[in-house]
Amino acid sequence: MASNVNPTVRRRRLGQELRRLRELKGMTAEEVAERLLVSQSKISRLENGRRSISQRDVRDLCGVYEVEDVRIVDSLMQMAKDSRQQGWWHSFGDIPYSVYIGLETDAASLRAYEPQIIPGLLQTRPYAEALIQGALPETSTADIEKRVQVRLRRQERVSAEESPLRLWAVLDEASLHRVVGSRLVMREQLEHLAEMSQLPHITVQVLPYEVGAHPGLNGQYAILEFPDAADSSVVYIEGVTSDLYLEKAADVQKYSVMYEHLRAQALNVDQSRQFIADIAKEYAR
Repeated sequence: MASNVNPTVRRRRLGQELRRLRELKGMTAEEVAERLLVSQSKISRLENGRRSISQRDVRDLCGVYEVEDVRIVDSLMQMAKDSRQQGWWHSFGDIPYSVYIGLETDAASLRAYEPQIIPGLLQTRPYAEALIQGALPETSTADIEKRVQVRLRRQERVSAEESPLRLWAVLDEASLHRVVGSRLVMREQLEHLAEMSQLPHITVQVLPYEVGAHPGLNGQYAILEFPDAADSSVVYIEGVTSDLYLEKAADVQKYSVMYEHLRAQALNVDQSRQFIADIAKEYAR
């Protein structure tokens, strides 16, 4: 990726700045759309960073917002240029969750809750292969391998020697008992999980069955936080045909509170590691 620029993050920052300029002007997205003869949905997509922003879009919007400071315009134009570069994941072709990968690549920390499977960042290759093949039975062998390669590349964030991603994962006990691949694959996966949990920047907790009903019963989600204060936290919810990204402060706060409840109800770190190790031994029998 040229100049180590993350296009996903650049689009988010640029979109946030464009929204700020619009609000300072006291205009609605609909009013801006009418002025530029475009759809309101396009303005919304530009502001939420889900769409590439051209330098022409920036120039037109700055004109509508009557931005007179050339330095501001030039800065926004450069951000637009950077946002159109390709991240490392683009070399793998069409990746359905490329927006998420872009966010994860630039995140400082990730809090994840997984009710059914081991988190992708902590998966072994055999587990990942079996999981993807089982979840997407009509996928070709080549596409499965591509997805596995992307997953392994993503894991470099948690194995990096400098500024690794801080990962906190709360796993439902079900994810440890669901046999993905084979008993041997599961034993190796759980041994790897226990080993990774000993790293200082990785925390793994298990939510045992005996807890009963808990705030995570609605399903998987992740909260990404970024090193730059200008980048708002994001809640990511994976879907079958589309994913959901929540950035409003109220939404992030609600999911953060839910996560605190999950952490409080789960086994502590040492208990969780022993719990995982014990189940791994069961798979060896």
